Amino acid sequence: MQTNLCQTPLFLGIKEEELPAILRCLGGQERRYSRGEVILPEGVPITKLGVVRHGKVLMEHSDVWGNNSVLGHAASGAVFGEAYACAPEEPLLIRVIAAEETTVLFLDMQRIWNPCSDACPFHIQLLRNLLTISAKKNLQLSRRILHTGAKTIRGRLLSYFSDCSKRAGSRTFSIPYNRQQLADYLGVDRSTMCSELSKMQKDGILWYQKNQFRLETSEV
Repeated sequence: MQTNLCQTPLFLGIKEEELPAILRCLGGQERRYSRGEVILPEGVPITKLGVVRHGKVLMEHSDVWGNNSVLGHAASGAVFGEAYACAPEEPLLIRVIAAEETTVLFLDMQRIWNPCSDACPFHIQLLRNLLTISAKKNLQLSRRILHTGAKTIRGRLLSYFSDCSKRAGSRTFSIPYNRQQLADYLGVDRSTMCSELSKMQKDGILWYQKNQFRLETSEV
């Protein structure tokens, strides 16, 4: 089921009956992607931002040696690519791929920045929403830097799980990544990380099953 655009952060405060005219004004185009398909390749400039209508996308980066890092994700309703669309002279330093069957709505960034001749009143609201989205993404990047600052794999895992627990308001929470994606996000080896997770469960620090986790004790 596709997300109602009026319930997404980008279109917050905009009425549903206004959407058809807005999408025409912004050159809205939808595309569907299969799991693993590249949505935006690394090294190319873009002029459109994406809104995930259904599914989930991952932002990844690979170095010349093939080491992969997951920088973040965008679930249904989230925006991606807006920073590069605002600076079309800058080629993408990352690639965006579909983590599952995904539908994306693309919007022309220049049409958001520059009101049309009809002076559509929604432009100011969209710009306000876009600024809020960008600020929150900067905070997400700051959190990743914090999690990867620990020198040990256990330290990185605990930092990430602590943040997940706080944000969920519970010691039980789910994460948006599989094991490989979590390892890439934390910048560690997958096998070593999985071994450390098993040790942490044996030590009574946490319980987990697939992407469901529960912090068992404050003793680490």
